[in-house]
Amino acid sequence: MKSFTYEKANSPAAAAAAAAGSSNARFIAGGTNLLDLMKLEIETPSHLIDVNGLAFDKIEPTQEGGLRIGALVRNTALAADERIRRDYGLLSRALLSGASGQLRNKATTAGNLLQRTRCPYFYDTNQPCNKRTPGSGCAAIGGVTRQHAVLGSSESCIATHPSDMAIAMRALDATVETVRPDGTTRAIPIADLHRLPGETPHIETTLSAGELITSVTLPKPVGGTHIYRKVRDRASYAFALVSVGAIVQRDGTGRVAVGGVAHKPWRVEAAEAEMPRGAKAVATRLLDGARPTRDNSFKLALVERTLAAVLSEAKG
Repeated sequence: MKSFTYEKANSPAAAAAAAAGSSNARFIAGGTNLLDLMKLEIETPSHLIDVNGLAFDKIEPTQEGGLRIGALVRNTALAADERIRRDYGLLSRALLSGASGQLRNKATTAGNLLQRTRCPYFYDTNQPCNKRTPGSGCAAIGGVTRQHAVLGSSESCIATHPSDMAIAMRALDATVETVRPDGTTRAIPIADLHRLPGETPHIETTLSAGELITSVTLPKPVGGTHIYRKVRDRASYAFALVSVGAIVQRDGTGRVAVGGVAHKPWRVEAAEAEMPRGAKAVATRLLDGARPTRDNSFKLALVERTLAAVLSEAKG
């Protein structure tokens, strides 16, 4: 691990300003992803800004009838919160399917959204990776691609986003609230937070330099049956081959977001209009434009079958 300087932030605006004032600074809270990347020298920040002292560790009701989740709320606390379990069961189930109990005790809401891909070529510094070193190439293309994206990929990157929580947040229409270095704030719909790779896969979000996530807001509960189903190679501590997060209403309508298939949580609202017709109709619209490789073409059938299982469970 390379040497770095460290400071504890005393306010959100000060933290954002400190990050913007350094050419290579990173925020740190739980550190469950960042510290691993630093040990491998994939991330080599010259300055760490500790935001744990900021008052972002609460879950509070909003005037609109939803909930505001502080950026520092730990995954364990969020999954166990009575209001989340009762009104946003999809989120609780998604969180509990991720990582391990020890990691969930440390991992934060903001950090979960911003965690980086688990593509093995990204983690192998002997391999070219446009996400790690822009312009170096993508070793995954033409390599072993069983875990990789089938949707939204580009000639520069075929990595997937690893977060389970982000899939639930996308289905729930969450909003990400931030503060910028000049002290101004903004609200970003979760659909607009993560970017597709295009020619710049190293730019993973729409956050600007130094912009700090302060909270995530959930809208008023929509009811229905909440289901999160994750298909993976082993029963725990594994990332999704395919995951489906769905909210299904009594009349068969609802929402669905898919993980393990793209560079960001994948939701196509037009596909949701097909939910009363069944999984095949939804999958056809959801997977339109897919570009699988020889190794991961099975994901197309797996999405449809997993969605069929979810819809069947919702009915039963």
